[in-house]
Amino acid sequence: MAKELYRGLSPSVNTWQAQQQQQQWRTSQVSAALPIAASGTHRLSKHSRFRVLCQSVEAQAKVKQEIYEHASELGAKVGQDRLLKVPVSNIRNFCIIAHIDHGKSTLADKLLQMTGTVQKREMKEQFLDNMDLERERGITIKLQAARMRYMLENEPYCLNLIDTPGHVDFSYEVSRSLAACEGALLVVDASQGVEAQTLANVYLALENNLEIIPVLNKIDLPGAEPDHVIKEIEEVIGLDCSNAIRCSAKEGIGITEILNAIVERIPPPRDAASSPLRALIFDSYYDPYRGVIVYFRVIDGTIKKGDRIYFMASKKDYFADEIGVLSPNQMQVEELYAGEVGYLSASIRSVADARVGDTVTHYDKKAESSLPGYEEATPMVFCGLFPVDADQFPELRDALEKLQLNDAALKFEPETSSAMGFGFRCGFLGLLHMEIVQERLEREYNLSLITTAPSVVYRVNCVNGDTVECSNPSLLPEPGQRKSIEEPIVKIEMLTPKDYIGSLMELAQDRRGDFKEMKYITENRASIIYELPLAEMVGDFFDQLKSRSKGYASMEYTFVGYRESELIKLDIQINGDPVEPLSTIVHKDKAYGVGRALTQKLKELIPRQMFKVPIQACIGAKVIASESLSAIRKDVLAKCYGGDISRKKKLLKKQAEGKKRMKAIGKVDVPQEAFMAVLKLEKEVL
Repeated sequence: MAKELYRGLSPSVNTWQAQQQQQQWRTSQVSAALPIAASGTHRLSKHSRFRVLCQSVEAQAKVKQEIYEHASELGAKVGQDRLLKVPVSNIRNFCIIAHIDHGKSTLADKLLQMTGTVQKREMKEQFLDNMDLERERGITIKLQAARMRYMLENEPYCLNLIDTPGHVDFSYEVSRSLAACEGALLVVDASQGVEAQTLANVYLALENNLEIIPVLNKIDLPGAEPDHVIKEIEEVIGLDCSNAIRCSAKEGIGITEILNAIVERIPPPRDAASSPLRALIFDSYYDPYRGVIVYFRVIDGTIKKGDRIYFMASKKDYFADEIGVLSPNQMQVEELYAGEVGYLSASIRSVADARVGDTVTHYDKKAESSLPGYEEATPMVFCGLFPVDADQFPELRDALEKLQLNDAALKFEPETSSAMGFGFRCGFLGLLHMEIVQERLEREYNLSLITTAPSVVYRVNCVNGDTVECSNPSLLPEPGQRKSIEEPIVKIEMLTPKDYIGSLMELAQDRRGDFKEMKYITENRASIIYELPLAEMVGDFFDQLKSRSKGYASMEYTFVGYRESELIKLDIQINGDPVEPLSTIVHKDKAYGVGRALTQKLKELIPRQMFKVPIQACIGAKVIASESLSAIRKDVLAKCYGGDISRKKKLLKKQAEGKKRMKAIGKVDVPQEAFMAVLKLEKEVL
């Protein structure tokens, strides 16, 4: 029956007409299934009516499934022609932005399936999340591009989709995606509503002058409140949601309406095919067989296979051996022109030659000026990365260079530690970013790494007027040379249900937070704004936020500047010698607690020596916490089974003098395991 209904419909028929025909057919089916006569003689029993109604509902569901499958089949036929060229006016470049777990990747899957870009037999959940780490954690880490072909009113359109991450630590990926697009789908969970990262991503999109299409996802959930969420979007963000699309990516509801809206509402790129070539690199990665593979968006001109290309920032030239499109796998083409998104391979061996944000042009006919590129990412959290095996240092350097190509927000510089040897001081956008980078280095490059406790960059004002930036406690100037220490401050916005306001305010106050503002977004949800030191947030702040709010609260933070604070350097001394790798910069009020925890832990971990070993936490010359490791002693009184006490005193005095002499020249070796355990403790305590 579904095929009869669809026989008269072409893929270009208006969706509304198709829905009307479906509704008429369903009504006729239900009417036929319920033959209730006017007289009471033919009236069905209660149970019979219920059975007939159930059968009619099942029939509707079956028809709906058949219609969806038929539409997918039509899309698959169109999708096979996706390499065919279309006019620039028929190209649409868009990305999907949303908070974590609002259904971006599921929606991208359905768009790929509906347009026939991915065949049904090849389809799997979160198709664009191709990293094992992404699948295990259920989050998107890397932006992914895919080219789709869609027919509307017998007119072919080329849709270039970029799927983006949703976590605040990967906002740099989102900003790069937005620069390569003209429009964005703003996906909001109909049961969760507007969350912190929803707001942040909308503001990024508005800065790039993108056309935003609001999409309410998960409307099939029992707890979905689409009308309430539409009102929330209009009040909080200020977007007009009169034409917002209601969909369920999982069930395939509203996907056609989204595709139509992309074509009708998102503007095409400007036609600049006749201008000199300028292409913006928005992503890249290192292939061990083909060298650096560059993902780019052609802004002006055209690029052909075999062209001699020139990178304007690095001033290097290569021949484009292979160009193609991402659909979502790499597919070779002969030519790409203004408005299109693709990749190129040119046997680029040096990772420094093709950086994200660089402009590609022709070597013979160079463009007059390069494209603006991207704003440099500012690292917020720093930590030391050291190889467990010192021989792996060159491999770690190569791995970081290759990973930086794929993750432009990663920064690193060489560092030497007396305890752990040669390594790198690395800068990240957040704790999750740090965790992901460490895991990728270990998995993709087979490295075994030690990570030091995360820290932030402090600004030290010296007595002579100089200002020194310091991310490592060992680089801090001497107390006599420093006038004051400033620490980075972030503005944090927490969106939470009203039941958890008190608990979250208590958390922020405990972390030296400065209350700024609280406002109710809706009658049940509030926004709390605090300013607090970044050093207080790099620990377990996010974990505490989620546990105190039972997972309902979300947060977004922005760097606001530096502020003077009462910070001190806490040194650890073992047998009177300072151990630099265990030094930390802490607030004066927390110094005793941190010092006590570190000395107690070290007492458990350091093996006993032949002499007494004091373990002290110091601020300058002042000892604030101390533990002692008792000496391993020989029982020198064992042979004295009697006799005068003076004999015993003489033997004990002789032993004490030997221990004193040993302590003066003895050296305590702190084992690697002790450093590892203390670093782990620092992460918890700080």
